[in-house]
Amino acid sequence: MSRRYEHLLQPLDLGFTQIKNRVVMGSMHTGLEDRFYNYSKLAAYFAERAKGGVGLLITGGIAPNRQGWLLPAGGTMNMLGDVLPHRLVTRAVHRHGAKILMQILHAGRYGYQPFVVSASAIKSPISPFKPRKMSERNIQQTIVDFAQCAALAKAAGYDGVEVMGSEGYLINQFLSRHVNQRQDQWGGEIQNRMRFAVEIVKAIRAKVGEKFIISFRLSMIDLVKDGNSMQDVIAVAQALEQAGVTLMNTGIGWHEARVPTIVTSVPRAAFVEYTAEVKKHLRIPVIASNRINMPDTAEQILATGQADMVQMARPLLADPEWVKKTEQGRVDEINTCIACNQACLDHTFKNIRATCLVNPRAAYETELVYRKAKQHKRIAVVGGGVAGMSAAMVAAERGHQVTLFEARDELGGQFNLAKVVPGKEEFHQTIRYFKSKIAKLKIEVRLNTKINREQLQREGFDDVVVATGVVPRDLQLTGQARLRVLSYADVLRGAEVGKRVAVIGAGGIGFDVAEFLLKPEQQPQPQPLAQWQREWGVDRNAHYDSAGGLSQPHVDAPIREIYLMQRKDTPLGIGLGKTTGWVHRAQLKKHAVKMLSGVSYKQVTEEGLWIHHQGHDQLLRVDTIVVCAGQESVRDIMPAESQWGNQTYHIIGGAKLAAELDAKRAIRDGAELAARL
Repeated sequence: MSRRYEHLLQPLDLGFTQIKNRVVMGSMHTGLEDRFYNYSKLAAYFAERAKGGVGLLITGGIAPNRQGWLLPAGGTMNMLGDVLPHRLVTRAVHRHGAKILMQILHAGRYGYQPFVVSASAIKSPISPFKPRKMSERNIQQTIVDFAQCAALAKAAGYDGVEVMGSEGYLINQFLSRHVNQRQDQWGGEIQNRMRFAVEIVKAIRAKVGEKFIISFRLSMIDLVKDGNSMQDVIAVAQALEQAGVTLMNTGIGWHEARVPTIVTSVPRAAFVEYTAEVKKHLRIPVIASNRINMPDTAEQILATGQADMVQMARPLLADPEWVKKTEQGRVDEINTCIACNQACLDHTFKNIRATCLVNPRAAYETELVYRKAKQHKRIAVVGGGVAGMSAAMVAAERGHQVTLFEARDELGGQFNLAKVVPGKEEFHQTIRYFKSKIAKLKIEVRLNTKINREQLQREGFDDVVVATGVVPRDLQLTGQARLRVLSYADVLRGAEVGKRVAVIGAGGIGFDVAEFLLKPEQQPQPQPLAQWQREWGVDRNAHYDSAGGLSQPHVDAPIREIYLMQRKDTPLGIGLGKTTGWVHRAQLKKHAVKMLSGVSYKQVTEEGLWIHHQGHDQLLRVDTIVVCAGQESVRDIMPAESQWGNQTYHIIGGAKLAAELDAKRAIRDGAELAARL
């Protein structure tokens, strides 16, 4: 065991059972849970993480009844026939010495189906159906359904269940005045509002006996209007402990909260102080969560006594061997979660299978398989961005001899631009991971090398992977020589920019550039926690008295006057990810960025940029124009046909399709191609 991480790797004795370390794989809905015929894939997904060393795993949410569905006909456990597919999962996990809990999740008013119910008939802002207020009979039956669900989970071989009581789902809707406006025994003061949660735990404990784990995921800070105070949270936690909870897990915020809780701009372990405050008042083990993605952060939380276990979900999608690498002192080889949400949560909200941007095998373990190649080849990969590095790494893992060519003086491609954007500092970690793996696999890397087909032919490569990426599109504005006109790449590489700026193009790159230009030069990166809390209005007092833990947001005066524009008439940022786009839009709005849609660009003069907007020509008096209007593929090395002499050419990533800067597609392209070579 690595002494550097002795707290993280220490077993946890629960009396009737032991968990082999302090790492919890938190609940993450993949979509595989919702159909019984996908459970063999789900079993492989969990088995890979159990094999990678995780001590305790928790499934995605499973509904206790039809009213609790998150999606129509979603994963449910309420009859004996539901048990069989789950046994595939539990057996796969137990084979590797790990424990697994089934999370019971009743969506309440967050359900995307017409049967939704809640504490009160108040519609959620993030789902389409208004819920029915639950009757006394309905409440009592739901308590029975939770207990029956837990009993069936035990029959399926689970080591316990987790009751989802946070993030704004049904139990949280009862716990908080934000939704609960009842005047009966289930509403009013906190002793009544907690009754539903407490009765559920009591019913489960009575049904499953003492030697069965019950974890309760409690909202430690609601971050919504009329949410609970810390005093309320502690009162609920103590009542749940008395009712029979084994582990107290951390939930942060509601899904409708206007404070980000898991996106990449949230500082690491931003909410652990609230967990630590609750832990002071409990005897049972407490689990910390949210934006914990590397062993040093996790170890510090445990070593300082802020929690007894640490929960990660997305980091274990990114790297199923996270624990094993930590144990073996190979932390530099961890494929770090960058909290982008692009392939996990954004997929979930689109009702498609979740995976991971930096690990395309996540939830595709049985389909994207890296088998040793029967015939070893010499492979040239041209382009050292994420597509090229992904292809090179997988090809080398399969036994091929790989040479990676990069025209610039560093690997990373467009990620080297993204990593300087405020809040995207985690992108450094992806480049570090690829470089570490490339070195370990002894891939030959030739930087500052502009290669051509003739040279590749002379060196005798069998296959050539073209991953030459993209370059910014030039708009060729009329009169642009009269003013400073820069590409997004120029700006992110440090070009001088004035105080009044027009950003042309409002896709993801345009938003990134606008946020980059709002950053004061002296502001440290990543953003300090106290500054982030102040900006977003999060109460910095761990024992907060404010409702929901909210305070008045404070934003410093913007350092630049910025216009962000697009030709389309649609709202700006509509194409950004569902779970992250609102954060970027809020950031620009807070900093007084003027956002214009339906714009046509007329000409550039010494005075600024003339545009046509809402039926009128107008002058934007700016001193710098930044063009973020898309990219063009670089394919200068690609022959007209895939065969050139005795070499086969393959094209991936941005070189194949320049639509936006799609790292998710680029990394998957590289991995899938290399898995076939």
